[in-house]
Amino acid sequence: MNTRQKAISGLAVAAILWSFGGLFIKLIEMNPIAIAGIRSGIAAIVMLIYLKKPKIHLNKITILGAIVYAMLLLTFVGANKLTTAANAIFLQYTSPIWTIILAHFILKEKIRKHDFITIFAVIGGMGLFFMNSFSGGSLLGNVIALSSGLFQAGLIILTKLKTEGSAIEIPLLGNIITFIISIPFIPHRSPGAVSISILLILGVIQCGISYIFYMNSLRKVTSLEAILIPVLEPLLNPVWVFLFVGEKMSPTTILGGTIVVGFILWNEIAIGRQPEVELSPEA
Repeated sequence: MNTRQKAISGLAVAAILWSFGGLFIKLIEMNPIAIAGIRSGIAAIVMLIYLKKPKIHLNKITILGAIVYAMLLLTFVGANKLTTAANAIFLQYTSPIWTIILAHFILKEKIRKHDFITIFAVIGGMGLFFMNSFSGGSLLGNVIALSSGLFQAGLIILTKLKTEGSAIEIPLLGNIITFIISIPFIPHRSPGAVSISILLILGVIQCGISYIFYMNSLRKVTSLEAILIPVLEPLLNPVWVFLFVGEKMSPTTILGGTIVVGFILWNEIAIGRQPEVELSPEA
């Protein structure tokens, strides 16, 4: 397995671990900023253990990346609390559009015909996938979800621009920032055994380990791959519900998911047939 294939596998693992987030966040009766902060505090400890003796390179890219990462976490949790899960996920995953635009103008990555086809096919497939779940939702929640997609794109671009040290420095600092912001919102009383257990799962697995896989993979794939492969995350949510609860998926859900996965695979085949280009240096 070559470097790019390992990176794609890492992105897929991250998507699988992220896919449990929306459900678990809904189960915690706590302010969304407090949830994001506690989760990030736990994730920061996981990343410190992973890095062992981290040497943080405090430059403009690292600091800006950490701020963008913190905003991504806060807006993701806020959107899941303030609008429907379907609205939050669909609006966040408009991020491929932002990513391909920013990558073209900032990273000078070429926009190919199959990139455009894939992006609009994936967004169309996502629309079919969530057709039966959409509702008006909260206007504020919908706007926050949309901004979350922009922050996701910004994180990819800034990670690719970072040339010093480990890419994990960005989420490590971002998690610390998120935790500090959340301190005034954290309740003084214990949230209860169930909520504590869920927060530990979110912090260790869904935010800590997942972002280690994700950040270590970003520099070794194209910007579009970095955002398209994690689209597998929302597709897995109804699969878990079907497997563990027995709730059947509608025909439009299955069709939408098939379109999304099919075009992502098609795009990967198209990229694989092209001459390999030099990507950002590895961590």
